Amino acid sequence: MSVNEELQQTIADMVDGRRGILAADESSGTIAKRFDSIGVESTEENRRFYRAALLSAEGLGEYVSGVILFEETLGQVDDAGTPLPELAAAQKIVPGIKVDKGKGPLPGASGDMITYGLDGLAERLAGYKEQGARFAKWREVYPISPDNPTRLGLTANAEMLARYAAVCQSHGVVPIVEPEVLMDGDHSIERSAEVNEQVWHEVFHALHRHGVVLEQMLLKPSMVTPGKDRDPAPPEQVAEYTMRSLRRAVPAAVPSINFLSGGQGPEEATANLNALNQLWQAPWQLSFSYGRALQEPALKAWQGKSENRPALQQALLKRARLNHLAMLGDYKESMERE
Repeated sequence: MSVNEELQQTIADMVDGRRGILAADESSGTIAKRFDSIGVESTEENRRFYRAALLSAEGLGEYVSGVILFEETLGQVDDAGTPLPELAAAQKIVPGIKVDKGKGPLPGASGDMITYGLDGLAERLAGYKEQGARFAKWREVYPISPDNPTRLGLTANAEMLARYAAVCQSHGVVPIVEPEVLMDGDHSIERSAEVNEQVWHEVFHALHRHGVVLEQMLLKPSMVTPGKDRDPAPPEQVAEYTMRSLRRAVPAAVPSINFLSGGQGPEEATANLNALNQLWQAPWQLSFSYGRALQEPALKAWQGKSENRPALQQALLKRARLNHLAMLGDYKESMERE
């Protein structure tokens, strides 16, 4: 296949109006924190067992079209010796890979951050493709404060996302562009909407400058919510503010918007996605790319015990099914107790 055909096929396999993305790309530090919460040591074997259990949950492919993997996971196998990317592909779940290398302070923009990892990206992508990855993900983060994000923070982070996306598309890898506006703080939902719009405008200006084909990428944005130090907004308000900001800033050419959960609880993230899909017809698919909001119940069910593997998988399947229903606008809170 040509590069263009590869990109189009991946988009077709991932955007079908009913499935979302499982984010299982936690860094070593992040997965250690998740395991700590259930008293499990983050060894390579425990990580392999857990992620193999996620990907082998029978029926997951009915609700999930893609999975973002960490580099370590891309090279791991299940107990039968099957590479984990093949385990996903067997359920028609497209394997993808987190390619950024973490973040640090942005010089000249106090309080803002910048993500590392562009050096050698093209060469790494070639290796990841050989291991089965067909899409990639890169995250930039934007804190909200009275002074942040700064103008430099907005432009520098957008430039990184656009450069990454352009490299990916040149190698036949669909880029997920993830500009995460952090929930940390006590800012209002109005302030969140203002910052998200600024971020998305800047990102798409940069994508245009770098010639990124919008029809062959996915956007993974934050929902517009108040800061986590405030009371949560009702789903209808989150949906109204999020949709208004998206319509002002995101071109209709983008095939799918796969929201990150960004600190929302599992039920909260599902209810907000459902409200978005009930609001009115959007020009994009409105879907999910959740990490903790999909995995938290599975982790609690597992508790690090191999005999709890079926319970882990059932917990994951329930959350995936409920988010699938939220994509259709058919989720109800009563389903949580079924």
